Amino acid sequence: MKPEGATPGPALEAAQAALAAEHAASYGYGVIGARTTGARATEAREAYGAHLARRDALTRTVRELGGAPRPSEAAYALPFEVRTAADAERLAADIEDRVAGAYADLVRSAEGPLRREAADALSAAAVRSARWRGAGVAFPGLPERA
Repeated sequence: MKPEGATPGPALEAAQAALAAEHAASYGYGVIGARTTGARATEAREAYGAHLARRDALTRTVRELGGAPRPSEAAYALPFEVRTAADAERLAADIEDRVAGAYADLVRSAEGPLRREAADALSAAAVRSARWRGAGVAFPGLPERA
């Protein structure tokens, strides 16, 4: 993600928040991968890889915006206990909704190519959420509009 034309203050803050969401998503997909099998395990691995790639891109973006990328936490509190494959699927949808929200904020704060990258990431998260949930939401990333 190249931040040309981005407003430094709000864009940097939103990029840091999106980076934090990607750190949490990567952690969460480790849990999801341990509770899924077959095609769902493949989806979890692909999503994990996508989140790692976005995390790395956001790390560069934060630096380009003049910030110091915040590191990931050692562990993250999950929103609920994940014991079954159904729990893992629900967690994946929840993670993607949270990631979409972070990217919606980045879309609002950024300009130019960074805004486009954030919109692409929001769209990808919304598609993954719909796949895990089995249905989409009207305004992904904007829970106040859902």
